[in-house]
Amino acid sequence: MLTESTVESMFRELMKTEERTEETFDKAEELLEDELRPESPLRHRLTVELEELRMLATKS
Repeated sequence: MLTESTVESMFRELMKTEERTEETFDKAEELLEDELRPESPLRHRLTVELEELRMLATKS
């Protein structure tokens, strides 16, 4: 398992681009599921953020 700091950095790097594809969102989701414990507050926060970004992308 990676540290929470590393996971957050990797997540931010994935989300940095304006041209996010469904594959990008899937990679980010997989990162959170594979590297953070289910009860992790960071996992919850980034999952909510990911859902919001997905919704914004589908509205565009």
